[in-house]
Order: sequence, then structure tokens, then C-alpha cells
Amino acid sequence: MKRLMILSIVSILFLSMIAGCSSANETSSNDETVELRFFHRWPTEPKKQYFENAVKEFEELHPNIKIKTEAVLNDSYKEKIRVVLGSKNPPDVFFSWSGEFAYNFVRAGQSLDLTEAVNADKEWSSQIIESQFKPFTLDGKIYGIPWSTDGKAFFYNKKIFADLNLEIPTTWAELIAVSEKIKEAGVTPIAFGSKAPWTISHYIGSLNQLMVPEEVIAKDYDRNNPEGDFTHPGYVKALEKFMELEPFFNTGVNSVDHQYARELFNGGKAAIGYFQLAEIGLIEPSLKENLGVFNTPAIEGGEGNPNSITAAPEGIMISSKTKHPKEAMEFIKFLTSKEKGTEQLTEVSEYSAVKGTTNSENASPLQQEAIDLIINAEKTYLWFDTAVDISIVDAYLNGTQQMLDGKKTAEEVMADVIKANKKVKEK
Repeated sequence: MKRLMILSIVSILFLSMIAGCSSANETSSNDETVELRFFHRWPTEPKKQYFENAVKEFEELHPNIKIKTEAVLNDSYKEKIRVVLGSKNPPDVFFSWSGEFAYNFVRAGQSLDLTEAVNADKEWSSQIIESQFKPFTLDGKIYGIPWSTDGKAFFYNKKIFADLNLEIPTTWAELIAVSEKIKEAGVTPIAFGSKAPWTISHYIGSLNQLMVPEEVIAKDYDRNNPEGDFTHPGYVKALEKFMELEPFFNTGVNSVDHQYARELFNGGKAAIGYFQLAEIGLIEPSLKENLGVFNTPAIEGGEGNPNSITAAPEGIMISSKTKHPKEAMEFIKFLTSKEKGTEQLTEVSEYSAVKGTTNSENASPLQQEAIDLIINAEKTYLWFDTAVDISIVDAYLNGTQQMLDGKKTAEEVMADVIKANKKVKEK
């Protein structure tokens, strides 16, 4: 009897061990680690650390997901993202500017359709500002999730303006007059760096929208519209208006970058700078109450919308080749949650595309005022270098750099742009 009882116990223990091993194997199979590759354009601080921390936090919440991050700077990113998305092993999750920049990936079949994911989780997606989805939507389908929103404006040093008895310019003529007085006082009027030429594109886009009628811009910027030709005289005038600022820039603009220009302004050595609103958080700690912003002044004789602003969301997309779309979407939802949206303004001065994340608790009065420039604008235009085909962008930026060096005229730059546009339309 005892022997029988012992055999029974041994059998039960043996079966329990087998069941335990089976259960462990099943758990191991279900909890197999998934690796995602994440590619963004901020390898410098403070965003580098912000994303490192975000990845670490996400991995702690999702132990079965590991994320490998790669980042390269702005202009390098524009080239490299095109290369890696066309490779056999593209990143699963990647950042993208909106508009034509994102649409190129869609047309090439390189980005995943996220419409179903957005519609299936309204608790999450309804928190994102609805209008910010539009620049990531093509043919009625959503391909990118808005992460941040930003705009362009002139920043000015209130102390310098007060010392020189200057008023905020409301017209282009007043901006030129103000710049003249600042220069006469021995201060650099406008900080600018165009070594990385994307900074030129922001001026071009803003001036085009003031000088050229909305319907003409819509036709010309659309690569699929055969009538778009960039021949409206307002484009030449816009470049000429840009060159009116050249005498007031710091010297050697083509040899210094945007960060140099920002530091020049931040250090009180320049009175004005043309910056992104997100840069308030990088400048306000130094200038404090002496920092102010104003929208690009209206230009006399301009045929565009004087109440427009250059502003656009930046977002996150998923590769169409990813083997882990569900996990990739989970990571995007984490980055675009209300909690992370509130953090990103505080930590990296990026305005979130999530509703209610810019408030008195995490934003200065100036940051809240800046967001109102976007909200109250009658018309918003995307960043020029993401709104049109890259061939047209290159013709514009290369030509304008040469114009700044005195090697080309506005007419010659536009002749190159028109040629580039014809080639795009022929394709």
C-alpha cells in the first residue's frame, strides 16, 4: 500500500514537471522578444536623451519589445531616410515631415496605411488635433501620426528694441526701417545661418505665401498638376524681398549654421532672428522677459494672404515592410500619448500635436502666445522644403545660396526652378 502511494506521488510530481515545462515553453513562445528599429533626426541634446528615456520607459512597460534607435541630423536625415526605406531592411518606425515629403514614401509603397489603426482606437486618436492628420493623409488614407506641431516667426530682443525706441514692425517696409536703425546702432539686426540650406526654405515659403496668390501656389506646389509652372512674377519678387534682408544679416551666412545664428541671438548679439516657435524653450531661459515674437509682416503689393503662417506637423510613420506592425503601432501610441505630449514641451520645447498639452502648467505665457499665432492664422502653409518636390527644393536652395554669394539673380534662380519643375512634371 505504501509502495503504491509512493508511486502515485512520484507519478503526479512527474506529470506536474512535464506540465510545468510545457507551460514554460508556451510562455516563452508567446513572450518571444520583438525588436523594432526606430529612426529619427535628433542625435543631439536635449532630444537625444529625451528619446533614449522614452524608449527605456516603453521597454519597461513592454518587456517583450526591444527598440534599436538610430538618429542623424536634419539634412543628412532627408537623404538617408530615402535610402534606408528603399533597402531590404528599413526601420520599422521613422520620423517624417508632412506633406510632399511623406507622400513620396506613400507613392513608393514604403509606408504602412494606418487608417484602420487610427479608427480602431478613438480613445487615443481623438486626443490628437484633427487638422494635423491632413498633411499625412493621401487619397483618403492616413499614413502618419502627428507627433509635434510648429510654426515660423520672427523673434526679437525686447531690450534692444526698447533701448533704440523701436516698435514691432507690422509691414515689410517697417521691418527694413527697424533693421536699418539697429544696424546704425552697431548691433547685428538679423541672425541667420544658411550653411544647412533648409533655413533658406523657411524664408522662401513664408515670402512666397505673402507674394503669390493662394490658388497659384496650390497649383504650382502640386507635382501632379500639369498647369503648375512657377512663372508667376510674385516668386521673383519674393526672392528680391529676401535679398532686401541680406545687408542686415551677420556676415558669412553660407558658412555658419542655424545653431550659430540662434546662439548669436540668444547671447544678445543680434536683435532679430527667424526661428521656429519650438525654439522659444531654447532661448527664453537666457533672454527671459526680453524675448518676444511677431509673425512675418505683410508686404505691400503682395498678392498672397497676409494673415497666413508657415506651420506644419511632424509625424511618425511605419514601414510597409515591418514584420511587427502591431508592436510598432503600440510604440507610436506611447510617443503620442497625452502624458508624453505634455512632457515633450517641458523637456525638449516641442509643441505636441495632442490636444491640451500646452497649458499654464508646462508652458510660459510666450509659448502659449506663440501657439495662438498658429491657431489664429487664416491659412497655414507647410514647410516649403516638404511641400514641393525635392528637385524643386534643391534648385531653390542651391540657387539662393549662390544669390547670397552674389553669383545669381532672383530671375536666374527662378529660371532654374522652372526647369526643375518641368522635369518633375514630365516624370
